[in-house]
Amino acid sequence: MENNKIKLFSAPLQGYTDAPWRNIHNELFGGIDTYYTPFLRIERGTFRNRDIRDILPENNTVPELVPQIIACAPDKTIMMTDRLKELGYKKIDINLGCPFPLIANKCMGSGMLPYPARIKELFETLSHYKPDISFSLKMRLGYNSPDEAMKLIPYLDIINPVHVTIHPRIGVQQYKGDVDINSFREFYNNCNYDVVYNGDIMSAGAIDVVRSEFPRIKGIMIGRGLL
Repeated sequence: MENNKIKLFSAPLQGYTDAPWRNIHNELFGGIDTYYTPFLRIERGTFRNRDIRDILPENNTVPELVPQIIACAPDKTIMMTDRLKELGYKKIDINLGCPFPLIANKCMGSGMLPYPARIKELFETLSHYKPDISFSLKMRLGYNSPDEAMKLIPYLDIINPVHVTIHPRIGVQQYKGDVDINSFREFYNNCNYDVVYNGDIMSAGAIDVVRSEFPRIKGIMIGRGLL
C-alpha cells in the first residue's frame, strides 16, 4: 500500500446509505475514499424509480461513487449494467453477499454462492463489458458453508476484479454470531486479487487489528460501524 495508507470504503446498506446520507456524511466527516450504493435491482421487468434517482450522478456529491448491482440471472445483469453504462459509470460492484431470505431464496446475492456454475455464467456475461467497465465483488464466505467462496477463486480471472470484499460470515447467519477469521484467512491467502475486509468494524482499533493480521489488505469496508 502506497505510504502504508489503507483505503476506507462505505458499505452499501439498504434503506440507510442512500444519496442524502452519503452526501451529508461526506460533507460533515469525510475520510471515505469510495461510497457504494445499495444494490440496484430489476423488479417486474424494470427498475425501481427510487433506485435510479439514488444513482444519478447529479444527486451525488461524494468523491467517488460506485453503484452496486445484485448478482442474479444474466439477462437482468445485462439490463442493470447497460443502464449504469448509459449513466457514465466505469466501475460496478457485484453483490454476492446479501443474506436476507427474501433475496437469497431467489438465488440472488449470497443465495447464489452455492451454485458456482451460475456464478461462472454471470462472470462470463460481465466479461464482455471489459475494458469499458471494471468490476469488484462484495461477497460472504458462502451461504450454507464457508468453503463456497473458495470454490469461486478459479473463476475470478474471468472478470479480473478490482478487488474482492469479503464479509466473513455465511448467509444463513445474516449478522448473528462471530465472524469466521480462519476462513477469511484461507481466502485471503489463496486469492490472487486485492482483498477488502468487511464485518464488525466498530472502531479505529478494530481496523488496526485487521491490518496487523492481514498486511496485504487493500481496504476496510465499514457498514454499521460507520453509521
